[in-house]
Amino acid sequence: MAITFYHYPKCGTCRKAKKWLEEKGIEVNDVHIVENPPTKDELKIMVENSGLDIKKFFNTSGKKYRELNVKEKLPTMTEDEALELLASDGMLIKRPITTDRKKVTVGFKEDLFEQNWK
Repeated sequence: MAITFYHYPKCGTCRKAKKWLEEKGIEVNDVHIVENPPTKDELKIMVENSGLDIKKFFNTSGKKYRELNVKEKLPTMTEDEALELLASDGMLIKRPITTDRKKVTVGFKEDLFEQNWK
């Protein structure tokens, strides 16, 4: 199973998640989320496959999120507009995103990784 791991190398949570995957012997296709953010279409599939609200894909603690005042705008945005915004800047996306094209996890929680990627 090919797993894609969207991450930002300077992110501590991403490093913890990558270490967990490596310790389990799980090979991943590393994608730098800022240099190569997922496209709008890829994000749409990830949101659908995750079962999560699109809001969970936003990096709410990020500088860019605050600068663009996304918290205020998000409630009135269409899903299409939210996907467009996410795809426009990898720093707006919560990370890491780990996916095998069927399952998707956003962020790193060890118990979720155990359930999905073991």
